[in-house]
Amino acid sequence: MRRNWGVKVLKVALLAMVLVAILGFVVMSLWNWLMPALFGWHGITFWQAVGILILSKILFGGFRGGRGPGPHWRRRMMERWGQMTPEQREEFRKGFCGPGAFGRPDPAPGAADRPTP
Repeated sequence: MRRNWGVKVLKVALLAMVLVAILGFVVMSLWNWLMPALFGWHGITFWQAVGILILSKILFGGFRGGRGPGPHWRRRMMERWGQMTPEQREEFRKGFCGPGAFGRPDPAPGAADRPTP
């Protein structure tokens, strides 16, 4: 049983190294293809690409397992939605999806009547 555990660990470690190598190569290739042409930046090496992957994982994804907020977030949101009155729901919809949502400014009165340049 102990030997079988060691083989599994070795397989997982090998798979992780292959995955990091593939992702590092993909990041390096995309960077070296896009960034110099778009922004005039210099190309990067394979190890710099792996470093970018690790840094982005730390900053944006962390090292926890799972996929994002998960079903707990959805269940909690559905409970809140169920406790809202119809007026509160409509107000939420206006604030979330209406003018001014996502940092967009509210249109000025009569803005729809003016032609756009």
